Amino acid sequence: MNILWLLLGGIFTCIEYLIASLLMMITIIGIPFGIQTMKMSMLALMPFGKKVVSCPDSGGCLSLIMNILWILLGGIWISLSHLGFGILLCITIIGIPFGIQHFKLAALALTPFGKRIVDASY
Repeated sequence: MNILWLLLGGIFTCIEYLIASLLMMITIIGIPFGIQTMKMSMLALMPFGKKVVSCPDSGGCLSLIMNILWILLGGIWISLSHLGFGILLCITIIGIPFGIQHFKLAALALTPFGKRIVDASY
């Protein structure tokens, strides 16, 4: 499924996240945001067999502040685009697995701070 994902747009999503990550890392203030988009690019590259979990220390004040800044500075639009693609893909039976992956990316794109990506068997 990951190979099919790559052929049907996953590689373009990953490249888009990588470019955005590199652009954000130009400034010192943007480095934490660039790291989060790098996290999303790795999930966008091969989302099948991975899941997003909250870190044990994710309830901190810094994660909350960074997530609020992230949402206000564009995270909501990234999340809504993944949500839209997920809904469109779930219209067909064949697209349902890909739509579910977009929903996973939408959840991560909304609040990426305090989360990590692990193998689904972990």
